[in-house]
Amino acid sequence: MFPIHPVRIAHGVWIAVLASVMLPVLSLAGCSREAAVPAAETAPPGVPVATDWPLPAPAGAAQPDLVRAPDGRLLLSWVEPAGERGHRLQLAATLAGETGWAPTLAVAEGEGWFVNWADTPRVQALADGSLWAHWLERTGPSRMDYGIALVRSDDGGRHWQRSAPVHPRGRGDHGFTTFWRAGDDRLGLAWLDSRQKAAAGETEGHDGHHGGAAAMMLRAAVHGPDGGQQAEWPLDASTCDCCTTASAQTARGVVVVYRGRGAGEIRDTRIVRLQPDGTWTAPRDVHRDGWHFPGCPVNGPAVAAEDQDVWVAWYTEAEAVPELRLAHSRDAGGRFDPPVVLARGPQVLGRVALAQGGGHVHAAWLEEAGEGGQVLRLARYAPDLASPAVVQVATLHARGRASGLPRLQWADGAAWLAWTDVEAGAPVLRGAVVR
Repeated sequence: MFPIHPVRIAHGVWIAVLASVMLPVLSLAGCSREAAVPAAETAPPGVPVATDWPLPAPAGAAQPDLVRAPDGRLLLSWVEPAGERGHRLQLAATLAGETGWAPTLAVAEGEGWFVNWADTPRVQALADGSLWAHWLERTGPSRMDYGIALVRSDDGGRHWQRSAPVHPRGRGDHGFTTFWRAGDDRLGLAWLDSRQKAAAGETEGHDGHHGGAAAMMLRAAVHGPDGGQQAEWPLDASTCDCCTTASAQTARGVVVVYRGRGAGEIRDTRIVRLQPDGTWTAPRDVHRDGWHFPGCPVNGPAVAAEDQDVWVAWYTEAEAVPELRLAHSRDAGGRFDPPVVLARGPQVLGRVALAQGGGHVHAAWLEEAGEGGQVLRLARYAPDLASPAVVQVATLHARGRASGLPRLQWADGAAWLAWTDVEAGAPVLRGAVVR
């Protein structure tokens, strides 16, 4: 592995990641903030209740990630400014069953990072105690030349080392990454890769991730405890350019969901699964929406799984109206029942997150509010997607893309959420717990 050298990042965004369980717990001082989370006593009987969850990120933080470690801790990351041109990726962790935080740790700092509201850093903790993280850094002269920087820590996040390259360094963009545990000491990841576009000479005109004859592709890899890449696969040769990917572990292997790019610019959600023999299934549609969209909606799917049950949520405008759909598979993603509608109407922004736990499936998403802000909602479903209960988690001052992507995890009998809001014109991270 190669030592990571501090580098400063462009555009002043900060990132923070949750700390290791081996670190002492940090008492979190209360922060002054507006009451964006509704008061518990206002919730009607039988409806989930949202309460405030203070986060350790400073003002100016954005692009959160939230994951659950094997020991039950919640790991939070975000980006924050580091000087006039730099950015910093930070790491912090709760202790299982606690709302306090261990001391925040710096993963990396530098200039030349590619910082984007949708293509955000991810973190992961493995059973051997290692921590992994990634961010995006520029690799060429074009605005869209950037790639994945992957690092690993084996001492609770105090020191980080570069892994072997995830993909060839050069022209084009590589990102929208998802992580999973490929073993006790191995990290699995999938990402969107533009090497086909670069080969066709389309990187210069790849503005906003839209257009071009050559398609982005989905690739996956496994990295081992020495940081080396142990395996690498092409999974789908034609995907949407800039929609997030997601993954979940089933009893029959990990599944990865993403937005495909089919003939005639059909942008439906697809799924692949890594089988026990080390091969991947062919891409298949979760549901044939038939959404024709000659561009990228920047609105990818989410997935949760338990044993052979898989749930996938996604955004579509197949019927000319914004809609969130949720579908259930009982055979590890082989076939899905017809989807149910989570939300529908011009107010639906999507950016859905999904988690399974406590005998329920939980989905969170964003909607525009009537007074120019946004609202964050959470729906709780039975595993067969019957009997939904919906709660408004928070009101946001953020508009448009400023709210980024909400994050959702299930731990300690509750749903935990983190998201980006705006206060006094600057980003700020907020959190809530729903029981």
